[in-house]
Amino acid sequence: MRTMPRIQRPAHTVAVRRSRQWFPARTLHLVDIENLAGAALPSRDQVTEVQGLYVARLGFGADDQVVMAASHLAFLNAALGWPSARYRVRSGPNGADLELLDVLQHEDVAARFTHVVIGSGDGVFSQAAANLAARDVRVTVVSRRDSLSRALAGVAGDVRYLDVPRAAAA
Repeated sequence: MRTMPRIQRPAHTVAVRRSRQWFPARTLHLVDIENLAGAALPSRDQVTEVQGLYVARLGFGADDQVVMAASHLAFLNAALGWPSARYRVRSGPNGADLELLDVLQHEDVAARFTHVVIGSGDGVFSQAAANLAARDVRVTVVSRRDSLSRALAGVAGDVRYLDVPRAAAA
């Protein structure tokens, strides 16, 4: 019985397989809906309005992914107002932030996405945004003007403001 010689692959081939070069250019949108709506319990209409403003300012690609986080109280309105997202639920102080940080820390985002949009102005995302930028991931922050932390704004490569008109917020 004749055995075939084993083909040795170059070391760089293995490294390329593990990098995002095997994936198309994609964007991950991480949305703290309560933060963007400016309400602890946004209504379905507020969520829909935020989605409309968000899409108008950023747009979406066919391969983009949206991960939305909210408390258990806001979850139903978030899901009905912004369908087709992946939802994470956690209540308590900074619950939505902690869920989105969990995605950033445990899902190898930098290897799978070329662009990450953080839909929150909270400074808790500053270190995660800096880590992404250090791995050549483009980082955009979407926030309301009055809730953007200086630390997060300083790390982001791009900042977009998503101010809901005052008449609609009342």
